[in-house]
Amino acid sequence: MDNPSFPAAHPPARHGDGPEAARQGGSFFVPDGVKHLDTVDLERLTGSFTQWAAAARRADSAASRRRVRLAYLVIRHTGARLGEVLAVDERRDIDLGRGVMVFAAQNADARREVRLPEALARELAAALDDPALAPWRGRLLRLDQGFVRRRFYERAEACGLPTDMANPSALRRSRGIELMRQGAPLLVVQKILGHSTPVLTASYLDFSEKDRRRIERRVLAAEAKRKTSARNAFYGKVVRVRPGDVQSVVELATLGGHRLTSVITNASLSSLNIRPGTFLTAEIKAPWVVVSAGEQPPATSAENVFCGQVESVTPGELTGEVLLRLADGTRLCSAVTAQSVRALGLSPGDMAVASCNAFAVVLRAD
Repeated sequence: MDNPSFPAAHPPARHGDGPEAARQGGSFFVPDGVKHLDTVDLERLTGSFTQWAAAARRADSAASRRRVRLAYLVIRHTGARLGEVLAVDERRDIDLGRGVMVFAAQNADARREVRLPEALARELAAALDDPALAPWRGRLLRLDQGFVRRRFYERAEACGLPTDMANPSALRRSRGIELMRQGAPLLVVQKILGHSTPVLTASYLDFSEKDRRRIERRVLAAEAKRKTSARNAFYGKVVRVRPGDVQSVVELATLGGHRLTSVITNASLSSLNIRPGTFLTAEIKAPWVVVSAGEQPPATSAENVFCGQVESVTPGELTGEVLLRLADGTRLCSAVTAQSVRALGLSPGDMAVASCNAFAVVLRAD
């Protein structure tokens, strides 16, 4: 049985320590040697599963791939053990009305409820309502462990990740680290994942079941907000920092696969403790977003360019708004003059390009 260990919270690494010393997110960082995927890489792996499932041509293949993808999503979002997931009877162990899944239902000592993120609950609801999956009612997730592991490794390789990072134990550890990075207390994470306290000091602190569920709801709500994202906001990981004498250039890889460049003061770089591996939210004010019609980016000096589909155009007497939806679902709003709205001639469904320079991107630590 896997029992992934988790790092304790450490003081921030010094600037001279380099990325090999720690993978950081806020004041929480993971020492080297702890195999895990961060949120950006987990989303990358999820995309690999989604593309693979959608590419199936035969009905039996489509059903098999969808079931494997569901097993992956449950591990990725609940941190459950592979054996626990494959033992789930969805008729008995999934309560979509309450938004929870029960693991180890037949073991009174190990039984636990884990709250489902809204996106996962929707995926499960769609699967339960799909006639194509009706033959597997009661055993939707009852798959061969070896078969599942092979598919996990294949999906990791397909998207350029080390195959051992898709090991169910590594995914379980990754979810635990992700929850801790988002502010969930260690003891709550341990209870969600269903393993005993690994450190003596944690035994002096306990949470009631009511408190645990409240914290779990809060963390999942914050996580959902980052992924659905408010307008003009991207959540991602710092992949590069280029310090200057007064200002620094920070490059971010977002959950949706975009790359953003921001220029900030060195004082902000220090106060936000920004370095490769830090997770941040990048925000762009609507008046700083420039929109042009068509799918091809125009000649521009802007560092940040995004192609999307027009979701809405709101004209006003003096100003107006153009709202774009990017491929990953992120919405970008541009505030323009009424004259520009007319000149662009955009309508919902049209393709357009949004751009902004690096000075327009504001970074915020969660």
